[in-house]
Amino acid sequence: MQGITKSFGTQKVLSNLDFELAEGQTTVVLGPSGCGKSVMLKHIIGLIRPDAGKIWFQDKRIDNLKERELKWVRLQIGLLFQLSALFDSMTVQQNLEFPLNEHMDLTEAERLDKVEEALDMVDMLGSGHKLPAQLSGGQKKRVALARAIITKPSVILYDEPTTGLDPMRAKGIDELIVRLKERLGVTSLVVTHDLVSARRVADHIVVINEGSIVAEGSFEQLRESKNAFVARFFADAGSAAYDQG
Repeated sequence: MQGITKSFGTQKVLSNLDFELAEGQTTVVLGPSGCGKSVMLKHIIGLIRPDAGKIWFQDKRIDNLKERELKWVRLQIGLLFQLSALFDSMTVQQNLEFPLNEHMDLTEAERLDKVEEALDMVDMLGSGHKLPAQLSGGQKKRVALARAIITKPSVILYDEPTTGLDPMRAKGIDELIVRLKERLGVTSLVVTHDLVSARRVADHIVVINEGSIVAEGSFEQLRESKNAFVARFFADAGSAAYDQG
């Protein structure tokens, strides 16, 4: 992302943002609510267009592509929505089959194989017949993640993956993020304000405030940062992030 600027009315959400996602690593974007983290994710997959700046994916500029031209990008990028965004009227299996039906020409048997493989990766094998209402919050996150990886993307975007989960289930999602990176070799971008989660999963951390990057580095480097905003952000999060792992 080069010089990305985005406003909604009079509110500037992203301000001349420069950001590069390192291949094969898990990059965590930290920042308070409303700082532009989720808006940045939506730019990456073309749900929002920037007012200014350029976005590149695998050496191809994508911010100026037409909707139909974005298909090849979206096939390579899986997105875990903050609230899971499962279709309530569909079973788990049907939720996972949705992107396969949209983007691939597969037989019923081939679709079922992919569904079971994806559910197995997130420890939800055998749940294909259930409706989302029959799942816990953590299980919904796992099913949504299975749907995000079912097309075998090279990049996975996580929008506040531990929001609304108790500490035990949040830790399970964090462990899953690490496991998928290792098993699939994917590049991961995790947007969160949860320092505990960030410490567990991050290879590299970027801190955003008011739509711009104010600091980046490892967890320990940022913990010791002299930047006033970063120091205050870490202090306000309390000691939990330092004591849990």
